[in-house]
Amino acid sequence: MDFGILYIVATPIGNYRDITLRAVDILREADAVVCEERRQGSTLLKKLDIPRKELLELNEHNEAEQTPLLLSKLQSGLSLALISDCGTPAFADPGTMLISQALESGIRVVPIPGPSSLMAALSISPLPLTDFIFAGFIPRKDKERRSKLQYLRTLKVPVVLMDTPYRLQRLLEDVKVVFGKQCRITLALNLTISDERIYHGSVHEVIQRMKQRKGEFVLIVHR
Repeated sequence: MDFGILYIVATPIGNYRDITLRAVDILREADAVVCEERRQGSTLLKKLDIPRKELLELNEHNEAEQTPLLLSKLQSGLSLALISDCGTPAFADPGTMLISQALESGIRVVPIPGPSSLMAALSISPLPLTDFIFAGFIPRKDKERRSKLQYLRTLKVPVVLMDTPYRLQRLLEDVKVVFGKQCRITLALNLTISDERIYHGSVHEVIQRMKQRKGEFVLIVHR
């Protein structure tokens, strides 16, 4: 029996109209959709007018136990579409373990590219970004976070950071302390939705202008 295919499907980061035609086709054709939460996965399929199908959860809480079960489905010939809550799966999201074990088992893994908050933020940078470091989600604890930022400061290249909305203000204040208040940043907030805001300027200026605004974000610290 031939193995199924594992599709890594990028989904909208906010605006559902950003979905690609190919992604819609794959979500329709796959035997099941692997998502972080069934509720989120179900909402996406409804928005895209895709008939109900099996939704399988894969998240940070069940990745170790769920991966072998998903692998067995692929080995039985079923094709799975892996999605995250938004954007590109397995990028600062669960899924790497499944991809790794699928490849080791000889299962074909196919990327279905599309929306990416990282690339969207980089595309509107006012400064050149020939080199940069993607540091992703940095530590939650204050001491560890500042230590990480101090290390990133030594690299002398632009740094891309992400975190949860409620820690945005703390992160900006820490960047101000570690990199200096005149450090230039780009803050992309709530990308692709009606409340989208893009801020360019010194970290001190941006903190003043955004007035405690919160949302999903990508932060570029320019050097």
